[in-house]
Amino acid sequence: MRRTQIAVIGYNGDRCTEAARSLAYETGKEIAKAGAVLVCGGLEGVMEAACRGAKENGGMAVGIIPQGEFSFANKYCDIVICTGLGFARDFVVASSADGMIAVAGGVGTLIELSVGYMMKKPMAAIAGSGGTADQYGGEYLDERKRVPIMVARDPAEAVALVLEKVRKDAPAEASLE
Repeated sequence: MRRTQIAVIGYNGDRCTEAARSLAYETGKEIAKAGAVLVCGGLEGVMEAACRGAKENGGMAVGIIPQGEFSFANKYCDIVICTGLGFARDFVVASSADGMIAVAGGVGTLIELSVGYMMKKPMAAIAGSGGTADQYGGEYLDERKRVPIMVARDPAEAVALVLEKVRKDAPAEASLE
């Protein structure tokens, strides 16, 4: 059976704070402890920290990078998918996850949240991490109220919230564990 895939989205290396890196590492660690697969954009910042957290705790990290060359991926990715799509890779990241967790983030994170919102994916934002996560956590992205962006106090709660929703919404005949 296929393992649950959780995307960790947030700041790239140029905007990432040490606090966001620490939260991302813990998020990757919690995803690994839960037996899920980490999916991310595969670059630096939040993505690299989450991959490191997963990998150092026995998990698997998949990086879906915007470039067409493997060398751009961070060194903690177990699997690298080179899209060559630039910013359009945000659609691939969001589409490849059963649920998503935002740690800080900017417009790329908002794009990923928007795709998740349209696809009604379970999403959580870690409170106090900054950026897009704080701006949109606890909100719906528009008046259609397709799916709320849940707020989590910490990485463990974020993973638990997303996994609970993924498992609740899964078809009875399919296992996502």
